[in-house]
Amino acid sequence: MTDRRPVPLLVVCLLLTLEAAAFLGLGVAWTVDVVRGTATMPAASLFLAAFGAGIALLLLLAARGLWRGRRWARSPVIMWQILLVVLAIGWLGAEPTAWAVVVLVVAVGIGVGLLLPAVVAVTARRQDPAE
Repeated sequence: MTDRRPVPLLVVCLLLTLEAAAFLGLGVAWTVDVVRGTATMPAASLFLAAFGAGIALLLLLAARGLWRGRRWARSPVIMWQILLVVLAIGWLGAEPTAWAVVVLVVAVGIGVGLLLPAVVAVTARRQDPAE
């Protein structure tokens, strides 16, 4: 892989890092609720905290994989973005909010960015056995 990566790949990786930070923040918030004793369902809050941390880790690993040109990283990223689009559309149908629009725009932006020819070209190469 060349040293020059396309700008859309940089944008996708930055947006994935932003998503990961948001999920990690949610995980911390749910944990703080349990520690403070304000969680109405502590077991559910702990599960959500672990889930948020797991998603954050997955997104960070996928962003790293995309940056390194790994083809495996596209699948979990595009799947997660599809889930976020469905979730955001549901939010917009129930109660239109700015957060739902932000989630929808970021998810669509990442999805479109992943499908741009320059990004596909960088991330579609087979991994060299020596790596």
